Amino acid sequence: MLITGAASGMGAAAARIFAEEGAHVAVTDLNGEGAEQVAASIVSRGGIARAWRMDVGDLASIEQVVGQAANTFDGLDCLINNAGHIPHARIGAENYEEVWERGIKVMLTAVPRAVRAALPWLRKSPYGRIVNTASTEAHANTTGFSVYPAAKAGVTGMTRSLAVDLGPEGITCNCILPGAIETGLTTHISDEHKAKFAKRRTALHRYGRPEEVAYMMLYLCLPGSSYVTGATIPVDGGLLVRSY
Repeated sequence: MLITGAASGMGAAAARIFAEEGAHVAVTDLNGEGAEQVAASIVSRGGIARAWRMDVGDLASIEQVVGQAANTFDGLDCLINNAGHIPHARIGAENYEEVWERGIKVMLTAVPRAVRAALPWLRKSPYGRIVNTASTEAHANTTGFSVYPAAKAGVTGMTRSLAVDLGPEGITCNCILPGAIETGLTTHISDEHKAKFAKRRTALHRYGRPEEVAYMMLYLCLPGSSYVTGATIPVDGGLLVRSY
């Protein structure tokens, strides 16, 4: 299996959890050194993993790494499109065009590109699985982040389309919507602010852990999820269902 954005956060948690379940994991990330560290930690625990530096904003990088990983592990059963970043620019900002182009390329365009690169091997698998990571921001937005929700909403639509297109071949495609999760992208937020936000916005009154998202990824790749496709599943502590 192959995970993008796996050097930290939810991707790293997924890499470790899948390896614990016996998967051969291709750990990929723009941060090649971080990917190496995650793969090494898996191997040190008796798992099987290899790391590759991959820039999901570059088509050639995607095609090269997906091909190398599939050949290294003699196939590819699961693809998790998890890579992303947080592009911040208000609509009137001078750098908005630049932020838009990079954000859409990394968070949306990369998804069908990775799927197309992996498709020859997914088609050979007895249970091909695709899991895309979007965000609750696809439905409830934060001021100044218009690029991010636009990309993530696109991922939800792409997921449904891929589910319909690839369903006749037995390949499932689902999407996860993480909410407020303790990752490297949220380290700049103070504990006090996180606690206030969680109490005000989530049903569970807390931030989630990367592992809680990773276990949903795992479920969607197991044989037991074979009749689940085209689904968009929040893992958000009840953020989307709470009105006040």
